[in-house]
Amino acid sequence: MLHEDLEGLDYPAICKLQKTRLAELGRRLGESVEWIAHFGAAGMHPGDLAAEDGLENAPFLEKSDLHDHYPFPFLTVPMNSVERFMATSGTTGLPVTFGMTANDYRRLLPYQMSRILAAAGVRPGMRAYQGYGYGLWIGGPALDIGFSAMGCTNFPIGPGRGELAAKWLRDHCYDVASMSPLWLMTLLTHAREAGIDPKSDWTLTLAILGGQSVSTEFRAQLEDAMPEGFISHNIYGTTEAGGPVLAISTPYTHADDELQLVNEDTIVTEILDPDTLKPVGPGEVGEIVITTLCREASPVVRWRTRDLVRLSERPFDCPSGRRGMRKIGRIIGRSDDMIKVKGVIVFPSQIEDIVAGTPGTVKEAWQIYVDRERQTIGTMCVAVESERRSNRPAGQITADIKREVKARLGIKVEVDCFDEGTLPRYEAKATRVLHRPDVH
Repeated sequence: MLHEDLEGLDYPAICKLQKTRLAELGRRLGESVEWIAHFGAAGMHPGDLAAEDGLENAPFLEKSDLHDHYPFPFLTVPMNSVERFMATSGTTGLPVTFGMTANDYRRLLPYQMSRILAAAGVRPGMRAYQGYGYGLWIGGPALDIGFSAMGCTNFPIGPGRGELAAKWLRDHCYDVASMSPLWLMTLLTHAREAGIDPKSDWTLTLAILGGQSVSTEFRAQLEDAMPEGFISHNIYGTTEAGGPVLAISTPYTHADDELQLVNEDTIVTEILDPDTLKPVGPGEVGEIVITTLCREASPVVRWRTRDLVRLSERPFDCPSGRRGMRKIGRIIGRSDDMIKVKGVIVFPSQIEDIVAGTPGTVKEAWQIYVDRERQTIGTMCVAVESERRSNRPAGQITADIKREVKARLGIKVEVDCFDEGTLPRYEAKATRVLHRPDVH
């Protein structure tokens, strides 16, 4: 463990540290007019975070709150103290910007990222292919900072230029790669088309995959195509949290398809029932709600991520020695991505499980089409591609997917099967649910 003094604490000790830092956060927010007004609407003051039940009674922070304070919502330092900004993707409205002071960017972020990467097995001296995007998105810069803090040799290539990247993966002998799982699967295709065998020609032993969660089946197929001993770890975070700093799978949690919240000394992670907004118990599904304890420029208090996750049946029994840092499952989906088909709730991740397990499909290329106007979808269409090299008839692929969806989810869906290369490819976060006019 990188920070044994903290990673070895039990949960009560972690909670005690969080209480101390919550009180400090409340004092800082008490100097902000915006935060005073936000708490005041709930009959509270930021200083109330110091109370024993201060956080559990504090108001939630919603996307509408951020948009109401556009363009620099809840910025708690003067603009000349902000070293850089990061922003959300803006897929459902204008992007929201968050500031980072020099302390946020050059001290806190390296501290959080180095622990994340060390927990996954990154070690000093590794050659790293950094494939996340740059600009206002924090993914690429955060991994750059993390690899630097870990003493790695970094190649900040970013996404794109797949044909070249597939060759560089062979020629540069990278040990670790960070990118979206969909992009890594696309690079496998580029490699094969160039006559490169990733199993023998690449030297990757580790991948830090994020931007979206992938099914166990997809992950298993990805790992099977890579060099012997290769392992992929799912990293999780949000722009509001300060980057991909919340959780990661580790060699101790990989087999159970779980991640560990390894930065709970700097981020409070609540897992709450999205309807009652009360904590869930082990094995139950809840929404991730976060409070950043140490961020200076743009902290958040009880930010509703809308990401749904299952708290581990055994949150604290990790053999790594991290006794107080809880384990969670992979992200199931978003509460606002749920599709209700004839009364049945469907998550895109459930469809991905089925597509990835169907022989002859292109694993990274699939879409769900629904009608925007209906609250409860009468019909849903799953679009997939047939893999050229499989020579499997499209009719067999569509029949298999229809049968599996019916068996697992109890609903009938339409399935369209296209030639390989027809559907969109995503270098970072994929948009899986697309709306189209009702054709019936």
